[in-house]
Amino acid sequence: MLMDYKDKKYVPYRLSRSFGFAIYGIFHTVKNERNMQIHVFVAAVTIILGCMLPLSYIEWLFIFSAIGGTLSLELVNTAIENTVDLVTEEKHPLAKIAKDVAAGAVLIYALYSVIVGCIIFLPKIYQYL
Repeated sequence: MLMDYKDKKYVPYRLSRSFGFAIYGIFHTVKNERNMQIHVFVAAVTIILGCMLPLSYIEWLFIFSAIGGTLSLELVNTAIENTVDLVTEEKHPLAKIAKDVAAGAVLIYALYSVIVGCIIFLPKIYQYL
């Protein structure tokens, strides 16, 4: 008798597969999407700058929340854009709206992230000038 893959014995296997799919999605997006590459680069620069300056735990919390939110929204935006492209090849006003709204969500959060970065980093950088 074959075990059903939904059997509780296979839960760790299913969970590890889910993580694998998610990690593949992240790496695929970083490799293929220019905007994600920009976000990852800015995140790396931000983390390096944060390591060079004295930041509190709360400031790190805001920085990582800004980075995580921006990267997450860029992943969702990519998923929406690819889904729309899969559903229709013709230009449709609703397809355009779906893509534009998803991109707008990323833009709003990226701007929020810039504001967080300015509030945290500018006073500290100003002290060294």
